Amino acid sequence: MKNAYSIDRLDVRALARAGDVFEGEVSLSQCERLLSEMAGASETLPLIHWRAQGEWRERTGGAGQCWLHVTARLELPLVCQRCLGPVTVPLEFDRSFRFVADEATAEREDEEAEEDLLVISPQFNLLELIEDELLMDLPLVPRHEPDCPVEIPLSAQDEDFDAATAQRPNPFASLAQLKRKH
Repeated sequence: MKNAYSIDRLDVRALARAGDVFEGEVSLSQCERLLSEMAGASETLPLIHWRAQGEWRERTGGAGQCWLHVTARLELPLVCQRCLGPVTVPLEFDRSFRFVADEATAEREDEEAEEDLLVISPQFNLLELIEDELLMDLPLVPRHEPDCPVEIPLSAQDEDFDAATAQRPNPFASLAQLKRKH
């Protein structure tokens, strides 16, 4: 009988010991922080496609190590910061995590470990981890690549602005006259 896993209460140790693969899709509506980044309202929300594979690594002279390899991808609609139009940005990650017994161990081993360390718990929330990783993959400045589909106005001024500045006297002109008098 195959183990039944839950994305919000995952027994990582059981997944790793069995070497199982756990995968699926979740609606963006289940990830409030990612949903808040989405541009505009949509009738259908994008799906997050994810996959988690557990691995148990035996070590000589020590306890075994629990690993979780996680991948996820999402096509997220954002606002292009160049043309202010909608742009769909692909977000994707592929990471491996090693689980340790407690926070003290994680802090102690974090400096020397190349992999990411997480504290194991009997009900690990994989969905939160996936959302965190996708948030870290968000671009600082979303934009169309290589060019925007619409022409971008390069001037920040309009005719009314130019007319208003032409009518105002230069405030330093009177200072220049005072300097000439002395």
